[in-house]
Amino acid sequence: MASSLSTACKSLLFDHHHQSSFLGSAFPTRIPPAAATFRPAPDVSISAKYDLNSFQFQPIRESIVSREMTRRYMTDMITYADTDVVIVGAGSAGLSCAYELSKDPTINIAIIEQSVSPGGGAWLGGQLFSAMVVRKPAHLFLDEIGVPYDDNHEAYVVVRHAALFTSTIMARVLARPNVKLFNAVAVEDLIVRQGRVAGVVTNWALVSMNHDTQSCMDPNVMEARVIVSSCGHDGPFGATGVKRLKGIGMIDAVPGMKALDMNAAEDAIVRLTREVVPGMIVTGMEVAEVDGAPRMGPTFGAMMISGQKAAHLALRALGRPNALDGDAFGLKTPDLVLASSDGGDVVDA
Repeated sequence: MASSLSTACKSLLFDHHHQSSFLGSAFPTRIPPAAATFRPAPDVSISAKYDLNSFQFQPIRESIVSREMTRRYMTDMITYADTDVVIVGAGSAGLSCAYELSKDPTINIAIIEQSVSPGGGAWLGGQLFSAMVVRKPAHLFLDEIGVPYDDNHEAYVVVRHAALFTSTIMARVLARPNVKLFNAVAVEDLIVRQGRVAGVVTNWALVSMNHDTQSCMDPNVMEARVIVSSCGHDGPFGATGVKRLKGIGMIDAVPGMKALDMNAAEDAIVRLTREVVPGMIVTGMEVAEVDGAPRMGPTFGAMMISGQKAAHLALRALGRPNALDGDAFGLKTPDLVLASSDGGDVVDA
C-alpha cells in the first residue's frame, strides 16, 4: 500500500494544476497532462553560416591574446584612475545603481566587485531556492530592463529564477560604453581629504585575502567625485564601506541590521538610502547595517529601488538632472520620488 506521502506527491506531479498552500492560488506543475495541446517540433537549425562537421577557427598567436587582454585592462585602469563615480559592490543594488546612472552617457562609472562573479546574493532566492519575489511597484523596474515574471497577485510578482534578473541587468549595464566592471578586485580602504571621501584604495581580492601570509603587498588607488557603497550586509566583505567610516571616526556606530521584518525593512532601505558622509552614498543592505534597520529576507524590490535612488543621489551630487528633484531628463518619476522621501532617520524594528 502506498503511503499517504507518496500518494500526495503523485497527485502533485500529474495534476495539471495544484493549489498553493499559500493564498490558494493555482500554478501549473512541471509535468504537463497527457492531453496537452500539440506543439510543433522546435527549430534546431543553426543561424550562423558555418558547418559544424568541418568547423575551424582562424589561426592566432598566443602572444596576441595576451596583448589584447593586457592592453585593454591597462587602458581601463588608466581611464578610471580618476572617474566620476565608483560603485563598490556589484550585487542587485550596485547593478541597479549602475544601470540607472549610466543612462547619462557623459558620466563614467567604475564598478568594483571583490568576487569573480558579480551579482552578490541575487543569483538565487531565499534558502538557495530559484524564484525571486519582488513586491510591487518595484516590478516596474523589471519591466524596464525586460525581465519576465508571473503576476498573479496584487502585491507582488515572481521571477521564475533570480539569475534571470541578475544576468539581464548585468548584460545591460556592461554593454554601456561608460561602465567598466573590475571584478576580483577588493576595496581595502578609502581616500579621504578634508572630511570628504574622494576615492577608494584597491587591490586584487586574492591579495587582500592573503595579507597575513605574505610580506607587504601595497595597493592601488582610484579617485572619484562620488563613491556609492553597496557592500551588502555584514560578512567577510560585507558592509566594509560603513565599517571603515566608523574605524576612521567619520560616523559614530554601525549597529548592524535588526531582526527580519519585510514590510518595515524594504521601505526603510529605500528611505534611508542617502549620502552618509560627504562624497559617499550608501545603498542596499549596507543601509540596514549603518542604521540598524530590519533585514528583509528573500524579497528583492528594495535592492533595485535603493540602487535607483543612489544613482539619482549621485546625479544630484554631480550637479546633473535627477528624479529626486523631479527634473531627470525632463521627466518626473513620481514612484521613485515617493519611495525616496526623506521623512525620518531611524527605524523601529
